[in-house]
Amino acid sequence: MLDSIGSVTLDLASKALDAASLRHQAIAANIANANTAGYKPFSVSFEDQLDAVRSDLAAGRAISPSDLAGVAARLEQASTAQAEGGGNLDLQAAELSQNVVRYQSLLKGVSHHYAILNLLINDGKR
Repeated sequence: MLDSIGSVTLDLASKALDAASLRHQAIAANIANANTAGYKPFSVSFEDQLDAVRSDLAAGRAISPSDLAGVAARLEQASTAQAEGGGNLDLQAAELSQNVVRYQSLLKGVSHHYAILNLLINDGKR
């Protein structure tokens, strides 16, 4: 069971890092094209795909790696109605800053996970 928990944790963290990286690229493209006429901004769909996983956790069910098989970051282009606010540079800059913090937090979490595994492997010896 411990092995599956570690596997699910690392798999989800890996997918979240991929989503943050893709989101960074999308925001950078949105900023670069903010003044381009007819440009429709991009966004990333990821967190909304985790609703089924969240409901399983809330119900007390265990999560397996197969539960995350269909979860992946997806790049989406805004519709014309959504594109109205996409050129707002202040909003895009704020989203970029938020994404950087999210990415750094995920990296720190993965780093701590591997540090704990290293400690277990070396039996606490230094």
